[in-house]
Amino acid sequence: MTETVVELEEVSFCRKERQILTEVSWRIDARTHWALLGANGCGKTTLLKILTGYEWPTFGTVRVLGERFGICDIGRLRKLIGWVSSAMTQRLPAQDTSVEVVASGLDASIGLYRHVTDEEHRTSLAVLTQLRGDSIADQKYGTLSQGEMQKVLIARALVCQPKILILDEPCIGLDPAARQRFLKDLSVLAKSDNAPTIILVTHHIEEIDPWIQNVMLLKDGKVLTQGTPDDVITSERMKDLLDCPCTVFRQGNEFLLRVDA
Repeated sequence: MTETVVELEEVSFCRKERQILTEVSWRIDARTHWALLGANGCGKTTLLKILTGYEWPTFGTVRVLGERFGICDIGRLRKLIGWVSSAMTQRLPAQDTSVEVVASGLDASIGLYRHVTDEEHRTSLAVLTQLRGDSIADQKYGTLSQGEMQKVLIARALVCQPKILILDEPCIGLDPAARQRFLKDLSVLAKSDNAPTIILVTHHIEEIDPWIQNVMLLKDGKVLTQGTPDDVITSERMKDLLDCPCTVFRQGNEFLLRVDA
């Protein structure tokens, strides 16, 4: 039987009489990777906060890794979910080396406040190496490029061996070449034997590579549709999502979007 790692049943969320999410149902099976697409303000961040237990649904049921929210230890469960956001990039100590930043993920701390053991250092370096970041292990975090910083952030999230990895718009700020290199490294991670279930949050269909098996479109706090990329990423669906005429086409394995005047 396939293990279900995320199950949201008719989840709604209201804040100060504003309806942010409405009856969102979402099932994610282990080792199936998803993309979550939606415009700014559609409720993506709120949905992720509910999934990680930082917000509580007004209505509906949330189960993550077999645990039902409300009767489980949320603090323990959060340690099994890695969340990488570009907002974290500038909060980490610029003077720490890359491998030290990765090691800080062992305590979920902003910076290192204790001596790491040799074994912890080896573990941190191994995770960074898995992402092809061993060449920057001893480089100061503040001297890294944006793409290298994102790689270190992902390694920091992976060092505790999470079951779920959420990548919240990881390509923000990357130039086209850096984005392609980053997505290639992400593909290697997703295909590895010990990869967690990955949720990629993005605005850009160009970032949806073949390793992503499913896509959900979120619009105005509601699920517009969900399914395989070929079924979901179509001109008609993207027109509905973006509220503008557009055309989706393929170039090899890459989805491309043209907004029509």
